[in-house]
Amino acid sequence: MSDTSINASDAPVLVTGSSGHVGANLVRKLLEEGIKVRVLLQSRGGNEALENLDVERVYADIRDIKATRKALEGCLGVYHCAAKVSTIDGNAAHKREIYECNVRGTRNVLQAARDVDAGRVVVTGSFSAVGYDLDDPSAPSDETMQFYPMERTMPYERSKVLVEHECLRGVALGQDVVIATCCAVVGGADYVPSRLGRTMCDFANGKLRAYVDGGFAFVAARDIVEGHLLCMRHGRTGEKYIFASEYKTISDILELYEEVTGLQRPNRRMPTPLMYAFSEIASFYLSRFHPNFPQRFTPGAIRLLKKRRHANIDKAKTELGFRPTTIREAVHEAYAFHYGRNAILNPEAKRPRAFVEDSDQSDISSAPEVAS
Repeated sequence: MSDTSINASDAPVLVTGSSGHVGANLVRKLLEEGIKVRVLLQSRGGNEALENLDVERVYADIRDIKATRKALEGCLGVYHCAAKVSTIDGNAAHKREIYECNVRGTRNVLQAARDVDAGRVVVTGSFSAVGYDLDDPSAPSDETMQFYPMERTMPYERSKVLVEHECLRGVALGQDVVIATCCAVVGGADYVPSRLGRTMCDFANGKLRAYVDGGFAFVAARDIVEGHLLCMRHGRTGEKYIFASEYKTISDILELYEEVTGLQRPNRRMPTPLMYAFSEIASFYLSRFHPNFPQRFTPGAIRLLKKRRHANIDKAKTELGFRPTTIREAVHEAYAFHYGRNAILNPEAKRPRAFVEDSDQSDISSAPEVAS
């Protein structure tokens, strides 16, 4: 599907998961480009990310094929960003919910898009569903590397592998599907907020007492949004493309948090084996007795960080013209967003750079003119 075929059409594009981090940023970019947007929402609320936006709202649960089909009628182009993201093993109900939302939900969205001839579907994939070099996990992973199922993995990881299977099944049926593989997202419009967003707020509010080092491939919110647009406009049917901005260690991220907040990182850097053992106990207890309590450094998250996985984005660069930006700028944007929402309550935390610049401009505009 070409760029012009979307922009020239009066039909809206549909975005699922529009209240999430990727979806909220994507909707804003589409509106900025003058594209009509229909968002699929759940009626239970939690849609703050879409307040005051000029979008068409439809209410449906992607686990309901009939409601999903009705929601897609009249659309040309679908961005399927909806997913239940989790790094915990959880109980049986939690695992079932991940499966129903991610796997069955994707099957329904793809089926509905075929039924109503909605055109190309871009599905948000996960880097955790991409394979790696078993002898050197830190070696850059590309789209050809298969997921390794013979080790302990998170339900979320397994579900995203099955999501890719559903996409390929759709392609086998003649459907136009492209996968935009997403790494750990950093940036603004993080209304839920994401795990990284919560961690940033905890850091700024003095609630992050210790940390464990490791690393992962991160992607700026603006970059993963650009990746979705590139997939819609130029991606090859049946292909997946990895989008990342930079590899960063947790120490790197904390250094950026220090920069934006003006605060010092926690003194305690926990040895990874000790933190892993503690997280196993804590996560087991919390998942069963306090399932709604937010968990930060879970066993699954620590396992990912230990691998220090890098992303090979050559395919996206070569085929789509993808040009990543920096995580530093994304961290500044994220901090300004959370600060603006009054999620940063520590009076010792710095005002965001954007706020200071706006204040400076206000001072300039209100100053008396001086004759030259």
